[in-house]
Amino acid sequence: MKTLHSYWAYIVLAVLVFTVINAIIGLTQKKEFTHKDFRLGLFALITAHIQLLIGLGWYFMSPWYKALKANGSEVMGEPAARLLAIEHPIMMIVAIVLITIGWSKHKKVVKSESKFKTFAIFYGLALLLILARIPWNNWFN
Repeated sequence: MKTLHSYWAYIVLAVLVFTVINAIIGLTQKKEFTHKDFRLGLFALITAHIQLLIGLGWYFMSPWYKALKANGSEVMGEPAARLLAIEHPIMMIVAIVLITIGWSKHKKVVKSESKFKTFAIFYGLALLLILARIPWNNWFN
């Protein structure tokens, strides 16, 4: 499950980066919001939610969750353990909530500019949160 979570993260990041860049380009070049843009946003939403489900499954089986249950104060005192047990899961949930809000808001607006702006803001903020709390040391070791 951990391996699947790690590899699926690459897909989520690639799709999210592409969606945010597409939204910024669409906004700055005043393009029409097309079905392709709609599908790209939806694909980012779906891949992020799949990652959340995989991540939650892995989290409750992980040694960090077990350590947190056994001795929470020790986990909170160790920055690396705190990142994996608390910071990463919470920030990823917040990021996926932002993606979901962005998706819901974009459907309620009519203008292409507003749709691109909604994606750029909400998906962009989610991307920043994800990049800030990825356990990079685990990826590159």
